[in-house]
Amino acid sequence: MDLTFIGLGYLGAGIGAGLVLIGAAYGIGRLASSALEGTARQPEAANTIRTTMIIAAALIEGIAFLALVICLLIAMNFSMPKPEQLGVKAVAEQTK
Repeated sequence: MDLTFIGLGYLGAGIGAGLVLIGAAYGIGRLASSALEGTARQPEAANTIRTTMIIAAALIEGIAFLALVICLLIAMNFSMPKPEQLGVKAVAEQTK
């Protein structure tokens, strides 16, 4: 496997992870801003707004964490040697 291909794989996984974290931070920032504005306009609904905001923030963080794990798995896949590189023959070749 070419080292350039491995390097580009790591670069892609790093860029993907960075975009995920930037998107999650932007989403939670917008969510908190809207919740704060809603509480300022209608203080009696503060508890309902806070509860809804916490649930939405947890969902955003969950999706961001899942995407981050996927990026890390992609990066780890590039560092794992293929069976051919270890000298292991494929199962189909062994049965012939």
